[in-house]
Amino acid sequence: MKRVLLVEDNREIAGVLFDFFEASGLQLDYADNGQLGLKLAMEGTFDLILLDLMLPRIDGLTICNQLRAAGKNTPILMLTALDSREDMLKGFEHGADDYLTKPFDLDILEARMKALMNRYRGEVASGDLSYQNVRIDLKQRKAYREDKLLALNPTTYTILEMLLRNAPEVVTRQEIALKLWDEDEPNHDVLRSHIYQLRNQLDKPFATALLKTIPKIGYALDGES
Repeated sequence: MKRVLLVEDNREIAGVLFDFFEASGLQLDYADNGQLGLKLAMEGTFDLILLDLMLPRIDGLTICNQLRAAGKNTPILMLTALDSREDMLKGFEHGADDYLTKPFDLDILEARMKALMNRYRGEVASGDLSYQNVRIDLKQRKAYREDKLLALNPTTYTILEMLLRNAPEVVTRQEIALKLWDEDEPNHDVLRSHIYQLRNQLDKPFATALLKTIPKIGYALDGES
């Protein structure tokens, strides 16, 4: 049974979600404030975290930051009434994997949740993927460059795995969007934000950049300047 943590201070919304997902066999744990939500997320094992952005005690962005800093790579889907481009990008920059604005369609929410959980758990693979000085331990779902562990969330990990499997060939934006969302990306800025976060981990601390943008096509790993 999949286990989901819901951190949402609106009890009416929480009740609707509990009723909707009860029939699907999901086990929902619940926190009505950020402090309790962070404690449960740190101490428990979940397949997904549904996280409201505006929370009492500790806000959703701070929770994202603290979970990622602690090495927690559980998928995080943010739920918020804030729908500006800046708010959305801020959520991704703080470590969220996906983002839905309120009010949302429950069927769309369920589809997004399933996509994230399937990517996160997936089938256990053995062995490593490597290209130049980048390596992924497929069984542990950990990525390294020059033996330094990269702090990736499930989405940026999935993108890097795709790039490694195809390196040095180009992976198109459409291929990445299909893998991440089973459809075209919900917003052109979303993938760009995830690529930005991946580049911060993969390239910024090192002397040579590997992640290349191929204008109007996609992305590739290529150490050639």
